[in-house]
Amino acid sequence: MQAIILAGGFAKRLQPLSTHTPKPLFKVRGRAIIDYVMDRILDVEDIDRVLISVNLRFREQFEEWLVSRNLLNASLIVEPSVREEEKPGAVAAMARITERINDNCLVIAGDNLFTSSLEPLVDRFRITGRPIVGMYNLGDRELAKQYSTISVDSDGRIIRFVEKPAEPESTLIGTAIYILPQSVLPRIREFANTSRDRDSPGRFIEWLYAKELTYGVTLEGQWWDIGTLDEYRKVNRIMDEANVSAGPP
Repeated sequence: MQAIILAGGFAKRLQPLSTHTPKPLFKVRGRAIIDYVMDRILDVEDIDRVLISVNLRFREQFEEWLVSRNLLNASLIVEPSVREEEKPGAVAAMARITERINDNCLVIAGDNLFTSSLEPLVDRFRITGRPIVGMYNLGDRELAKQYSTISVDSDGRIIRFVEKPAEPESTLIGTAIYILPQSVLPRIREFANTSRDRDSPGRFIEWLYAKELTYGVTLEGQWWDIGTLDEYRKVNRIMDEANVSAGPP
């Protein structure tokens, strides 16, 4: 299985901090957010290689980070954008990368910060061989309006997926953590070639589940979406108060 980390965004809502630093390299308790993501990926025995999609503007910073981690099975895929208006979008980046992959893929947005193991998702994938979506229960319908809400049946099959619903039917949301079988990878290109929204992985999953049997697995522990400076400060405070280990540098 190949792992893809999507880290090519510009995080305009987090300016001025994101003007000179990409969000995945923001420090949380002394470590970059992407460090926590990589730790979870490396815990998965099935992963053979990690591809990190970045933009040209922040390429050098990611190269320095990669050298500091000494990850022999990880490499950067650089797309040529240097500003928000030039970026191809997350789904388009996925499509471009998966064109050269003949394997199953674990796809994670590089700004995901979560404490759950990925093994439950991998286990479910081994059983079903179908697309898997990492879910998280926010427990707040008002907050769920900002995300993709999900309803599943008794087997965990996704029966409803709505991107940013006006009236959420569930507090279970989709995170940008997916496992996609090799047979489904052409669907990414199909969506990217036909949709106007090539930047939202949630829109892709909303489209995909109607065409392919797709399952959801709920993440244990905590998950955060760091979309604002206030949220970033809040997460640092929570991690400090919980005394979460910073782990290796």
